Amino acid sequence: MTEHADGSVEVHLADTHPGREDPEYLRRRGEIAGAALAWERGSQPVPTITYSEREHEVWCTVSAELAPLHERYAHSEYLAAKERLALPTDHVPQLAEVGERLVPLTGWTYVCAPGLVPLRDFYADLGSRTFNSTQYLRHDSQPLYTPEPDIIHEVIGHANQLASPRFAAITQAAGRASLRLETQEAMKLVADVFWFSIEFGVMREHGEAKAYGAGILSSYGEIQEFGHMEIRELDLADMGTLNYDITAYQPVLFAAESLTHLEDVVGEFFASVDDDAAAALRAEAGRRGLVPG
Repeated sequence: MTEHADGSVEVHLADTHPGREDPEYLRRRGEIAGAALAWERGSQPVPTITYSEREHEVWCTVSAELAPLHERYAHSEYLAAKERLALPTDHVPQLAEVGERLVPLTGWTYVCAPGLVPLRDFYADLGSRTFNSTQYLRHDSQPLYTPEPDIIHEVIGHANQLASPRFAAITQAAGRASLRLETQEAMKLVADVFWFSIEFGVMREHGEAKAYGAGILSSYGEIQEFGHMEIRELDLADMGTLNYDITAYQPVLFAAESLTHLEDVVGEFFASVDDDAAAALRAEAGRRGLVPG
């Protein structure tokens, strides 16, 4: 993003972004980002965005298309949390509304972000049960695709997940872990374990691999493809060092045998990891040939 002297905000999109050549979409993205940049945290309520009919239509389309896929492919813990949260499907919810629904369930709130948040800031907020979310929507020419996290990913993916006390606790533990870590290497390892669990995790249920990761459950394409990917058992050294491409479907995923198994392995890792433990995992990955050198 570029903030100009006149107060306007310009958002720079990748050349392959569907909205890259749409001046109205670029203007709208800048407008929404500007609202987040101008927001004074702690002294003002999260900005209310007046969404257009086209933006509401994108939300409605994605909600309708994902609903039957969730019933088929999502883990029952996510489905139960989704039912309790009861997000609207006929309009884009305000972040304040999402927080009002979450607080009685798990104590989580949502705050706005203009785009990507620095890693340590993002995780520090997770530690206090605060989720940084974008407020813009993907381009309406491709409502079932986005090359970047938008409010659909942040809310349909993560808020439904955070309505589960058990998923919420694991997410908070990851945030608290970041406050103990001093090295960037340790921070990256925690973020990568988070990627392969909270973002792109799967879990066995009744003999099938079911998705609970927000990145899978907010993606129309990924949710139908994850079952065909290589699914490995939970392995912290592998999860914390495996290279991945955020712009493509994830070819390797990691499955917990149950929610208790996820808590015992990933949840306990987040709850106890420090710089020494992270370094030991990286060294183990090296010995096993999981990372170069």
